[in-house]
Amino acid sequence: MSGHSKWATTKHKKAVIDARRAKSFAKLIKNIEVAARAGGADMAGNPGLELAVQKAKKTSVPNDNIDRAIKRGAGLTGEVVDYTEIIYEARGPQGSAVLIECLTDNKNRAASEVRLAITRNGGTIADPGSVAYMFARKGVVALPKNDLTEDDVLMAVLDAGAEEVKESGDNFEIHSDPTDLRAVVAGLEEAGIEYETDEVEFVPSMEVELEADAARKFMKLVDALEDLDDVQNVYSNADISEEVMATLESEDA
Repeated sequence: MSGHSKWATTKHKKAVIDARRAKSFAKLIKNIEVAARAGGADMAGNPGLELAVQKAKKTSVPNDNIDRAIKRGAGLTGEVVDYTEIIYEARGPQGSAVLIECLTDNKNRAASEVRLAITRNGGTIADPGSVAYMFARKGVVALPKNDLTEDDVLMAVLDAGAEEVKESGDNFEIHSDPTDLRAVVAGLEEAGIEYETDEVEFVPSMEVELEADAARKFMKLVDALEDLDDVQNVYSNADISEEVMATLESEDA
């Protein structure tokens, strides 16, 4: 789901979109619970919670669900919410690298489900550290190009600490240090430039371009991982060209 790479934007059938939306809601709710547990239910004194709530509202999560998640996370309902963050490393088709970010209340369940999804879908579990070194934690803002040039975007965010602006299909992506992400977003808002998403992500240092057969297997692997309840995000250095993507979409049609 993550990364605004081309392979993440090709699922356009309604049933898939609806299922993904439900999954997206669940992830956002979990983020709210974790933030409320860490810093309490008062948004004024808990910037992490304020951010998690903002994101949930932007994705149209109902207010009732948001309020319940805050109370549950802060321990106001008597339930105990205790999630652990775990990152698994894997190899996908054609030597591609995959990082799987989990937030779970049951480490054993998460580990066995992730392993099963990887091995059943043509991937292999990688040793800790053997994949992670290829990624850096970055603030990533995605925005539609519309009539903007790269320079327009750069001018708005350069002073805010943006490191680079990249083209990604019909979007621009702004990369920054995670600590500068809020400043970059503020720079865009000040310039009146609309953006779609702002996340802290794992960004690969180099990409592997997949051939059609590998791309087909890779997308199946990512779908299987993203369908798991404990998986929050899947990151990869796989790149799928527009030509290969067109081939896969014509097969799906």
